[in-house]
Amino acid sequence: VQLQASGGGTVQAGGSLRLSCAASGLIFSRYGLAWFRQAPGKEREFVGAIRWNTGYTYIPDSVKGRFTISRDNAKNTVYLQMNSLAPEDTAVYYCAATMGGVYSTAGMDSWGKGTLVTVSS
Repeated sequence: VQLQASGGGTVQAGGSLRLSCAASGLIFSRYGLAWFRQAPGKEREFVGAIRWNTGYTYIPDSVKGRFTISRDNAKNTVYLQMNSLAPEDTAVYYCAATMGGVYSTAGMDSWGKGTLVTVSS
């Protein structure tokens, strides 16, 4: 399984950014793909997931209303759209995959390298 995250960068507070996660080497119908983030000195935090075969999405309350997740079947890519960004959203964002249904750090089977998002005030 290979997961390649991209799209990070620096954005001003209130702005938007879309992250991409290109996936390969997995049977998509069996997997859920998720996004996590980790800020300096903090634990890795779940920020969204999508079940590939159903398209059902899971967004935690911490980012609900600002973050959305979607997929492009033809490109085998999952997106994390982040709006109304704030400095506290600054973190390294990771995509991950699991065949299970629990979207926790310990529950993921594969991880990609992260992409840094910096939100300036």
